Amino acid sequence: MQPLIDNARTFGQRPEEFAPLAEGQSPEVLFITCADSRVVPALITGARPGQLFELRTAGNIVPPYGSGTPTGEAATIEYAVEVLGVRNIVVCGHSHCGAVGAVVRGDDLDAVPAVRDWLAHAAEEPRCADPADPTVAEAVQHHVLTQLLRLRSYPCVRKGLSSGRLSLYGWYYEVHTGAVREHRADTDAFETL
Repeated sequence: MQPLIDNARTFGQRPEEFAPLAEGQSPEVLFITCADSRVVPALITGARPGQLFELRTAGNIVPPYGSGTPTGEAATIEYAVEVLGVRNIVVCGHSHCGAVGAVVRGDDLDAVPAVRDWLAHAAEEPRCADPADPTVAEAVQHHVLTQLLRLRSYPCVRKGLSSGRLSLYGWYYEVHTGAVREHRADTDAFETL
């Protein structure tokens, strides 16, 4: 913890760099990714403060819209699209994902009931030819596409897509190499950016 505290102490010693941020935010991208500590959106994209609006959930899950109870995820998506006017949404899954791996392997999650119930939102079970593969690459990529489909059911996203002012992207990040792949509709494959 001490290195983090030391950095926090010196971080604010350049107020001129941060003063413009007080005027508001206008990010172009809503970046939806996993809460995994190895996935750092600003590091992956090179974004500076104010450029990404982030939504981080276990397993980068986008819950179904309209379950009757508002969710923080739905509120974040709606705020990003309707209030901030983001023009792009990226759903970024990653290799070695514990959440997707648990679903693929059918892990017993009774000891962590909130996690178990959250992962039920993963929709259909992600496909994986080799559940023993620690990267769970195939399953994560399938899972990203499922979340993109689910995003399309959100009224604000549907409206943004139909007007042409919003675009969706599916990314897959390899934590062990740093490589990023994007899903390409024309090949139906994740290819290097």
